[in-house]
Amino acid sequence: MSTARLIFDTRLPIGEVNRRVFGSFVEHLGRSVYDGIYEPGHAAADDRGFRTDVVDLVRELGVSAIRYPGGNFVSGFRWEDSVGPVESRPTRLDLAWHSTETNEVGLHEFASWLETVGSELMLAVNLGTRGTLEALDLLEYSNLASGTALAEQRAAHGRPAPFDVRMWCLGNEMDGPWQLGHRSADDYGKLAAQTAKAMRAFDPSLELVVCGSSSAHMPTFGEWERVVLTHTYDDVDYISCHAYYEEKDGDLGSFLASAVDMDSFIASVVSTIDHVKAVKGSDHVVNISFDEWNVWYNERFEKVDKLTGVDNWPVAPRLLEDAYTVADAVVVGNLLISLLRRADRVTSASLAQLVNVIAPIMTEPGGIAWKQTTFFPFALTSALATGSTVQTRVESDTYETAAYGTVPVVDAVTTHDPETGRTSVFVVNRSQEASTTLSFDVSELGSLGAWSAVTLSDADPYAVNTLEQPERVAPRENTSLAVSPAGAVTVELPAVSWTVISFEG
Repeated sequence: MSTARLIFDTRLPIGEVNRRVFGSFVEHLGRSVYDGIYEPGHAAADDRGFRTDVVDLVRELGVSAIRYPGGNFVSGFRWEDSVGPVESRPTRLDLAWHSTETNEVGLHEFASWLETVGSELMLAVNLGTRGTLEALDLLEYSNLASGTALAEQRAAHGRPAPFDVRMWCLGNEMDGPWQLGHRSADDYGKLAAQTAKAMRAFDPSLELVVCGSSSAHMPTFGEWERVVLTHTYDDVDYISCHAYYEEKDGDLGSFLASAVDMDSFIASVVSTIDHVKAVKGSDHVVNISFDEWNVWYNERFEKVDKLTGVDNWPVAPRLLEDAYTVADAVVVGNLLISLLRRADRVTSASLAQLVNVIAPIMTEPGGIAWKQTTFFPFALTSALATGSTVQTRVESDTYETAAYGTVPVVDAVTTHDPETGRTSVFVVNRSQEASTTLSFDVSELGSLGAWSAVTLSDADPYAVNTLEQPERVAPRENTSLAVSPAGAVTVELPAVSWTVISFEG
């Protein structure tokens, strides 16, 4: 067994934890919408066709805002198809995912579902195959109370009050050659700036997200951010980051250290943002919306599951339905640590995605809904990470990885909420062989009302929850937690584990 020491200081806040960091993503892809959140024939469906068992799980997950309707899907999307009488909506081909879109669920239905689950709508506009005018039309339809043809059309469609969408994404992954309407950073930056200025002419208080790189490993990464922000800096509030991780070639050690890559990604983008700000002499602050992140076995999708064929356009096919392991959940928990660590600049994030498609929640048509392993670190972090992230340092053993060199065995972040008195430590043990005894001091917190520790681990790091065994993996109380009268804390962290230790003031 190894040892590790954690030091935090609640007097040194890094940044307030923005609730939008616990966002998610619903795209018209696979069974995310149809047979996911929406299944009219299901025994648990409400009178609108939405599964109430899924609603309950989304609420438990603690999702704050949901990005919609894509994703790659949005670059071929005509928003007008998704409003008006359902029976009159056209069926279209979705070129992004080689599927057929019925438009049975559209803007009105999804916004209504969001009100049920208690999440905010984060809406993406199509800047791939469409442009500024269509974005303005959608904005007017969504947010103007009355007095124009589009506002009255929305009212006639059953929604007299505006949707009042605050946060808007200016396209999706426009750096990617796979994206419909893919263009250069210079061309996209000009279009995004034009669209942002036009949308702000309607409402200066909108929060706008410009597309950053779809991966830190894109050949244009860094220069893309610089050029796009040079065009848009004073007209947007966020630049997006996207990152997906998977275990490759049996290299579990590198995979467990994926957060090292996310840390570097965030630091690079922050540096570029601040460089452009300095060059422009601007007082405006642009932050990061990490609006796609997760574990995704993309190599498997590309080699095995990708749909092709000119006559093969299924409705809601089973796509990207990864079954997540304990190791995957530990990585997800660690990625959340990275996001919280930069709470000063990462003020919005979206776990991609929510239901069935690389998701923490799975459903079976006509059957049950269940929690994947990744559900647990997200739900517990959303519930317990309140207040501000504070300065946290970890002293631990290290190990060698093929992908990231020497990395620490233990990684952690601490949040502290002076209003409620809650302090939470989120920590992972990346070791595949040994438990680690973590020690730290909480005497600065004063009198403690209660404390607890919950750990997600398993003797088999590849254990999963399935339709047949939906409760195979679950977090457990960590009974090794010990707190001395003087405030000395010790807790055992099993190999390949994620743990949260929470103290109530």
